[in-house]
Amino acid sequence: MVKKEWIEKGYVDEPIDKSIDLKAEIRRMCKEKDAIILAHYYTIGDIQDIADFIGDSLALARKAAETDAKVMVMCGVHFMAETCKLLSEDKIVLCPDLTAGCSLADSCKAEDLKKYKEEHPGYKVISYVNTTAAVKALTDCVVTSGNAKKVIDSFPEDEKLIFGPDYNLGNYINSVTGRNMLLWNGGCHVHEKFSVEEIIKLKKEHPDAIVMAHLECKAPILAIADIKGSTATMLKYAQANGKHEYIIATEAGILHELERTCPEATFYPVPPEVSEGGLGCSCNECEYMKKNSLEKIYNTLKYGWPEVVVDSKIAKDAVKPIEKMLSLS
Repeated sequence: MVKKEWIEKGYVDEPIDKSIDLKAEIRRMCKEKDAIILAHYYTIGDIQDIADFIGDSLALARKAAETDAKVMVMCGVHFMAETCKLLSEDKIVLCPDLTAGCSLADSCKAEDLKKYKEEHPGYKVISYVNTTAAVKALTDCVVTSGNAKKVIDSFPEDEKLIFGPDYNLGNYINSVTGRNMLLWNGGCHVHEKFSVEEIIKLKKEHPDAIVMAHLECKAPILAIADIKGSTATMLKYAQANGKHEYIIATEAGILHELERTCPEATFYPVPPEVSEGGLGCSCNECEYMKKNSLEKIYNTLKYGWPEVVVDSKIAKDAVKPIEKMLSLS
């Protein structure tokens, strides 16, 4: 039975015996319930440690489409759980906290996109994966930061395209493809906080460090970055290049996997431009990703809630652009 207070909070808030080994019990329940845990690189290290699979948005989408497990626990943000459900409609998809949203997805409402499409007849819509199922249902093809250029290149050069909601990613793709896509003016609140000045400060302190920046960062950040791409791109580069110092301009959760797989390298997270209270903060974190916790995962497995369900009418159209992306990737 789903309690009223759970619905109000968006997650199961039941007391847990403090003597329980949460990591061990979560793994036991996964085996018992034929469940897997999918975690984004931006979740806390403890979650990444107990996950069956960690990755960026593209990798997680692929895993969701391939898994034979009956239950998926998506530790990330809500749109990621929706994507899992769209790709595996016969599976149970659990989201530890329904309030784990996304500022980027929130920047593009389905009704606003529908109106924009009507104002631009003849245009196809390319949507970043960081969107709701309702927006995906209005989309011709989905992209991630890892495959955006490849997907855009698959369209005829004279194709009229609308790209959204991430303006920075769209602007970068325009610059490297020579396209003139119409760009939605949306952005990620984490990546918008990085500044050139903060990176320059770190570069002065660590002159040999390689600057790596996510494509959701603003153009001036990307202009001074040595490596620019998705979280997976950064991870693969560091793993392949051994002993180096790196300045990292993306959400700080990626440091856990970077440090785990590249123990001989040193990583410096870029702090946000303006930190709360004006005090210097050493990293830039997504508060939505950090809503995931071991306690919530334990409870969501134990009680089978919150379960993510997508309206069948929306799902029918929303899955098509995701499947097209996967076929092009």
